[in-house]
Amino acid sequence: MTLQNDLLLRTARGELTERVPVWMMRQAGRVLPQYRAVREQAGSFITLAKTPELAAEVTIQPVDAFDVDAAIIFSDILVVPEAMGLPYEMIESRGPVFPTTVRNMADLSRLRVADAESDLGYVLDAIKLTKKELNNRVPLIGFAGAPFTIFCYMTEGKGSKTFSVAKKLLYTDPDFAHALLQQITDSTIAYLQAQIRAGADLIQLFDSWAGILSPEQYRTFSLPYIKQICDLISDVPVTVFAKGAFFARHEIGQLSCDVVGLDWNMDPHESRQLIPDRVLQGNLDPCVLYADFSQIRAEVKQMLSSFGHQHYIANLGHGIYPDTDPGKARCFVDAVKEFSIL
Repeated sequence: MTLQNDLLLRTARGELTERVPVWMMRQAGRVLPQYRAVREQAGSFITLAKTPELAAEVTIQPVDAFDVDAAIIFSDILVVPEAMGLPYEMIESRGPVFPTTVRNMADLSRLRVADAESDLGYVLDAIKLTKKELNNRVPLIGFAGAPFTIFCYMTEGKGSKTFSVAKKLLYTDPDFAHALLQQITDSTIAYLQAQIRAGADLIQLFDSWAGILSPEQYRTFSLPYIKQICDLISDVPVTVFAKGAFFARHEIGQLSCDVVGLDWNMDPHESRQLIPDRVLQGNLDPCVLYADFSQIRAEVKQMLSSFGHQHYIANLGHGIYPDTDPGKARCFVDAVKEFSIL
């Protein structure tokens, strides 16, 4: 079926378009009161993510509220380690916690490569249901965490500013680190391929903790695994978003991905020079959405001027913060549309 609004898809494929497409990372939930109502109905974040009807509902909410050019499936990057045999809990005010961690080969032997259809069928069902209910209005983005970011949570057991336990393993037991990273990669490839079969129109990889690595470590413990994923996902456009990895922009641009996501610390002009042959996505500081409406519009205008109006997808430089005024988010989207029409 033909999409009514395929602007994001055409841009991701490198085509010239009549305006800049726009969506927001973490747009499915967080800021909308209607999301919080569904979240309360579900009783927990994990129940919400595992109930296809509810996940589809909150996926579509920002399409209605903000008129963005894409939906992104409501899920979590940590469903992959759970599917591999390492369950997690989502604790209010603390975030994700893994009661058991993986830190050596013996621990690794208790895990498995995830079977996407059986272990993650609830995500696939949510994608199918969302596609049906979107009725071809906009494309649907599927996603997964990049292997190193998943490795961080599986070894550390929780969020961290430094992930020193995870990084320690890179130095003290690199063979184990590579073995776990490969198992995560194999699981992720199968998962993303299943998302595409279920109806995902684009795929995004989130390497949220890329910035804690040195350039050499990133070349050793992250890029090769992202490359495997990009090489095996060719049916739909792929975006790689590596937060904090300003030092790896050129190398990420050499991957067989279509779009490179930028955080707000990555200069647009410099990024164009480093990544001349890829579509760029980003990179408004989410804190801009705390400003008044006139300043948001001014910041968006400046961002569009820096990136240009072609081969570019407007977005935030990271996920929208949960205490953002929904009206400010809508202002951001509307300003991108207004200032980028050719």
